[in-house]
Amino acid sequence: QVRLVESGGGLVQAGGSLRLSCATSGRSVSMYSMGWFRQAPGKEREFVASISRNGLSIYYVDSVKGRFTISRDSAKNTVYLQMNSLKPEDTAVYYCGADGRWTLAARVPDSYAYWGQGTQVTVSS
Repeated sequence: QVRLVESGGGLVQAGGSLRLSCATSGRSVSMYSMGWFRQAPGKEREFVASISRNGLSIYYVDSVKGRFTISRDSAKNTVYLQMNSLKPEDTAVYYCGADGRWTLAARVPDSYAYWGQGTQVTVSS
């Protein structure tokens, strides 16, 4: 098992930036495919970005391409989501997911066995 600890959410004005972090509680982040998802009130959990176990495959939902960047630091066992040019529609609770079964970077929630507690991102207009 792996425990995911998220941080970095907050309140920001439209056009601003935030960086979310997801630490894999001492387990090597290289053992897992990692993904970021978000869930707004009354909506289903939505895929945002993912990175494969070997770090070579990265995917983004179209709405964040060019604004968000997923990356990982193997020395710190942490995955990041750098969010720039934030928009009010980015407001949601952001979750990171991890799964050691796949080598690819999955884009659906059911492909992730482990989840963080979520961190709130609020973008004001």
